[in-house]
Amino acid sequence: MTLEKNRRDQGAPVASTQGVPALEPLRGGPRTAISAAVARRLFHAAVNRLDVTVVEGRSGRRLGQGGPTMHIHRPDEFYARLGRDHLIGFGEAYMTGAWDAEDLAGFLTVPAARIATLIPEPLQRMRAFLAPRLPGHQRSTEDNSRANISHHYDLSNEMFELFLDDTLSYSSALFDTSFSPAGAGPGSVGDHLVATPPEPTDSADPIVHSPDFAEAQGRKIERLLDEAGVTDGTRVLEIGTGWGELAIRAARRGATVHSITLSVEQLELAEERIAAAGFADRVRVELMDYRALGGDGSTYDAVLSVEMIEAVGHEFWGTYFQTIDRVLAPGGRVAIQAITMPHDRMLATRDGQTWINKYIFPGGFLPSVEVIDQITRDETTLRLTGQLEMGSHYAETLRRWDRRFLSQRDAVHALGFDDLFMRVWHFYLAYSQAGFASGYINVSQLTFTRPGTGSDTTENS
Repeated sequence: MTLEKNRRDQGAPVASTQGVPALEPLRGGPRTAISAAVARRLFHAAVNRLDVTVVEGRSGRRLGQGGPTMHIHRPDEFYARLGRDHLIGFGEAYMTGAWDAEDLAGFLTVPAARIATLIPEPLQRMRAFLAPRLPGHQRSTEDNSRANISHHYDLSNEMFELFLDDTLSYSSALFDTSFSPAGAGPGSVGDHLVATPPEPTDSADPIVHSPDFAEAQGRKIERLLDEAGVTDGTRVLEIGTGWGELAIRAARRGATVHSITLSVEQLELAEERIAAAGFADRVRVELMDYRALGGDGSTYDAVLSVEMIEAVGHEFWGTYFQTIDRVLAPGGRVAIQAITMPHDRMLATRDGQTWINKYIFPGGFLPSVEVIDQITRDETTLRLTGQLEMGSHYAETLRRWDRRFLSQRDAVHALGFDDLFMRVWHFYLAYSQAGFASGYINVSQLTFTRPGTGSDTTENS
């Protein structure tokens, strides 16, 4: 038995060397005993209604209706963490090895599909009082945002290269499927399309991505560029550089690009990739907060942003879109790719801290399509005129990332990352895959225009 396992079994803090916060030790006493007992009862009641199998401890007690299997190796620790820290504790218990699942994403998908009804409604209403609040230092102010971004994106370019495709795109791919009109309903705004689910095909060797993955990432970017009307001579603003693929493709069309980021690591590699592609004269990458845009009077014909709004924070969504509105030239268009959640769940979870906030994306929070539409109507001249839903494509994207990440364990270790880091990232990728596969969260490409400016003449009502 290793020293680390001994420390885990005793409830001592377990720390990673890569910026993963130390787990708080479990403490005994009446409060812990009572909260653990309540958590046990609620957990049993919930899983017994689900198509899963839960095997509990050495007794081998089986719960659930049958399906993907979860093994609770240390029930006392599991229920204590669940009782004390709720869903954050659920993730932390996985981190320590108190529970496991061979098909982690498959198991998590089942409860994710019924997350709004698993806990009795009276307890749901108490969420505002029981759930931990997002720490003040994580709120996405100008002072905090660079540290929030650095926590995740400045980990190691080499680590990201181990599991991303050749385009280094760290966002949902768009596989080669058809689009269908969506029916009217919540979140249905403007020209609303849904991408049919992709086939889950991949190379037999997870270390070697099949060519269709890079093609799917390119397809996602090219569609955004089309939606924004990027052609020869277009002045493009990109908010959130990533590793430069969108900027390269925009420049390849003949556009000039100003791309901003708060990640030092991403900026350095993006500039290298842009120069290697021969577009250093067309693309300028700058370390800048989006709120500083427009200070020099610059305007742009097209504004694009891929999965950056999730880091903005709900207090600043209005500022984000007002900034875009201010720098968009007459007749310009906006295209963003955004991860979203249902409006009612967004309202219920606003201001709370999640496991993802604590360990992966400090300060992150997902908007709903409805709130984006509302804010742009109330606070800008922009109008949401097009939407392509593609959540099933993100589930497949994450499946491929997770499969490749796990296959690269030795290479991840060689970069200095430890086993705790591996468990944190496997849980993050599988947890996210489950969210998209279940429909609990979604991702869309959203197009915005200004009515009556020549870019669009229709006002949504």
